[in-house]
Amino acid sequence: MSTHQEISSFIWNVCDDVLRGLFKQHEYGDVILPFVVLRRLDCVIEPKKDKVIELYKELKDEVDPTPIIKKQTGLKFFNHSNFDLQRLKGDPNGLKVNFPNYINGFSQNVFEILENFQLEKPVEKLLKNNKLYLLIDKFTEVDLHPNKVDNHTMGQIFEELLRKFSEMSNETSGEHYTPRDVVKLLVSLVFSGEEDNLSGEGIIRSIFDPCAGTGGMLTIGKEWIEKNVSNKVRVNLYGQELNPQTYSICKSDMLITGEDPDNIKLGSSLSMDQFEGRKFDYMITNPPFGVSWKSEKEFVDEESKNPMGRFSVGTPRSSDGSLLFLQHMISKMKDEGSRIGVVFNGSPLFTGDAGSGESEIRRWIIENDWLECIVSLPDQLFFNTGISTYIWVVTNKKKPHRKGKIQLIDGSSFYSTMKKSLGSKRKYISKPFREELIQLYRDNQESEFSKIFDNEFFGYTKVVIEQSEMENGEVVTKRDGSPKPDTSKRDYERVPLTDDIDDYFNREVKPHLPKSWMERSKDKVGYEINFTKYFYKYKPLRSLEEITSDLLKLEEESEGIFKEIVNE
Repeated sequence: MSTHQEISSFIWNVCDDVLRGLFKQHEYGDVILPFVVLRRLDCVIEPKKDKVIELYKELKDEVDPTPIIKKQTGLKFFNHSNFDLQRLKGDPNGLKVNFPNYINGFSQNVFEILENFQLEKPVEKLLKNNKLYLLIDKFTEVDLHPNKVDNHTMGQIFEELLRKFSEMSNETSGEHYTPRDVVKLLVSLVFSGEEDNLSGEGIIRSIFDPCAGTGGMLTIGKEWIEKNVSNKVRVNLYGQELNPQTYSICKSDMLITGEDPDNIKLGSSLSMDQFEGRKFDYMITNPPFGVSWKSEKEFVDEESKNPMGRFSVGTPRSSDGSLLFLQHMISKMKDEGSRIGVVFNGSPLFTGDAGSGESEIRRWIIENDWLECIVSLPDQLFFNTGISTYIWVVTNKKKPHRKGKIQLIDGSSFYSTMKKSLGSKRKYISKPFREELIQLYRDNQESEFSKIFDNEFFGYTKVVIEQSEMENGEVVTKRDGSPKPDTSKRDYERVPLTDDIDDYFNREVKPHLPKSWMERSKDKVGYEINFTKYFYKYKPLRSLEEITSDLLKLEEESEGIFKEIVNE
């Protein structure tokens, strides 16, 4: 077994063989995922296992053996107990004592990871029903050493398992993972054109993901830099993850692959920012789509009152916190320049009228000239939802030719069809399509699939149009003699920022409502991006002759059927 499909299928079969009937389906992940991590850790430690045990026995009574064991074995983590999953099989009747002994034998950096899996209750249940030995026996059949299963493949295994587990528990779509084809496009958009910033001796750069999941975006980001620019640059990875399980997977993978696991933090990025005051060179994320932030509303609302807070320009409606994550990342942009790539659904483009939280956030981003590009993606790209999605590229270091402008790329038709669907995922962005989209971005030219607009093109002034209240055919006036507005006839006009408001009113409104006027004190500026409208392709209506011809053909074809029905 070496491919992620083979290993995922094997592990999935373990669920059927061992857990069925004992655990509910939505509980499978609580048992299986920690054992995948334990097996991978064991495989790394195994060649040095005896040396670790020997050193620990020799040193445990005198000093903290951890630094010496790490130095002499070259391991970044270890287990000093006499057991691993393979050795536990040697004493089936001793598992009740030996398994906790094994877990407690891990070095502190691993023990902290395992704590978040909360294995005690599942293991107790497995022991009580004589299934723990069987589970351990199954897992020792698969070799997860990094030499056999590299980090990329391991990430795919975790994501495949998480996809299946989340389908069983009906978790929110896109909660834990993003398909690799989407991640590769996102990463390419963020790092393309950054070659100068990523080259040279002694260069250190940082990548941050506030919704890190299992860490796939971070590792693919680093891989892209090493493959396309330079492996001499030092890339530090940072992430925060809300879900304890996926946090533990991410942290353990960082530990195994030589990254710093202490750079991965647990908790909500919105209400428990573990990187407060930190700035990053690159930020990439896929925040959960359409997920409520009501549970964090009190904290967010309080911070929004602080003029220096992350959410001071406005907050979106509590049913969708997507834009909060973008505000969070913008707060972490370096003065000398950072780049952000984020996957959104359609809502952040247009939800909210002028003056609303969403519109104010868009206005803030666009008027600061941070929005560089938006790419629309095909639908049916994600495992748990078929909705259309968009990649936003946001930066405070636009190149001169991009300043004051926003590029929109219609990538909705750039896909290949999958041979076999994975949940809701029926399409994927193959390498040729990805390269074509990146070229459109790099060219930054107008074409069938690429449009470039000035920032103000997306803005408008919402103007209140009043009409007089009438009584017996006469205009009702206020005390000062001015006409009294009839609120039942009040209307609004959205005047593009590119138009003069008075000219627009005289041209578009006055001819139809000669006694109307504008209440300019109530003007509100809003921003929205109506993506579909800009790429709309007119399809001429079919002629009456064509339609008639088709109907006649249908009639001819169905004539026999009608006769049969009548004869019956």
